[in-house]
Amino acid sequence: MRYALGIEYDGSGFQGWQRLSHGASVQAAVEAALSFVVDHPLEVVCAGRTDSGVHARCQVVHFDTEAVRTPYALQQGGNSRLPGGVAVLWCQPMPQDFHARYSARARRYRYTILNRKIRPAMQREYLTWERQPLDAEAMHRAAQALVGEHDFSAFRTVHCQAPHPNRNVHDISVRREDDRVIVEVQANAFLHHMVRNFVGSLLPVGRGEQPEAWVGQLLAGRDRIVAGPTAPSNGLVFLGPRYPAEWSLPAEVTL
Repeated sequence: MRYALGIEYDGSGFQGWQRLSHGASVQAAVEAALSFVVDHPLEVVCAGRTDSGVHARCQVVHFDTEAVRTPYALQQGGNSRLPGGVAVLWCQPMPQDFHARYSARARRYRYTILNRKIRPAMQREYLTWERQPLDAEAMHRAAQALVGEHDFSAFRTVHCQAPHPNRNVHDISVRREDDRVIVEVQANAFLHHMVRNFVGSLLPVGRGEQPEAWVGQLLAGRDRIVAGPTAPSNGLVFLGPRYPAEWSLPAEVTL
C-alpha cells in the first residue's frame, strides 16, 4: 500500500530535510518514527527538499508498506515517535502511481521580513530582520519581472544540482502586513536557494538602493555574481506542493 502524508516541521533544529551521514535531518526523524509503527525499515520520498533552518507548513511525502495499518494509526503512531518540532498533519492511502515529487504541479514558499528598527526578541527563527524601511509596493512591482518561464541562473546557487536553470514562476507577490513584509512565490519547481536569492535582490529595491527595473535586468543578465546576496534561511517556509484535483488530497495541497 502507498500512503501520502502531510508533514509540518520547524526546521530550526535540523540540518535540512535530506537524510545525512551526520547531523539531524527531518527525513531521518520521519523515517525512524514510521518504521517503528510499521515494524520494518522504510524510506519516504518528499515533494521538495528544504535547507537547514527552513520550515514547512505542509511538506508532502509518500512511502510504501505491506504492513496493515489504518491511516489514523500511521498518523498518531508517527506523531508519538516524532520530536516536538515535527508533526504528521494527515495521512491517506494513494494509488501506486502517485509520487510526492513527480505528481506535484507546483510548489509554494513564503518569506517573512520583520521591518522595524528594533530587532526581534520573539519568533526569531521565523523572521528575517530588516531595520531600514522597505517599500513593499516597489518590491512587488519589481518582482513581476520574474513571473513566467525563464532561465533563472542569476538566482541559482553555484551548488545547485538541477540539470538546467529553467523554471516557470506562476506568481510572486510582496505585501506589507503591519511591520512585516511578506513575499510569496509559486512555481512549477525551484532551484537551490532560488526564493532566498529572489528576496536578496528585492531588498535593495525596497530600500531604494536599486530601481525596480534592476530585478528584470538581473534575470536577463543570468549572472549570479551581480545579483543580491542570498537572504537568511530563517524567515522561509515551504507552504507545500500543489497537486491536480484528481488525487483527492487535502485542499491546502490541491490546485
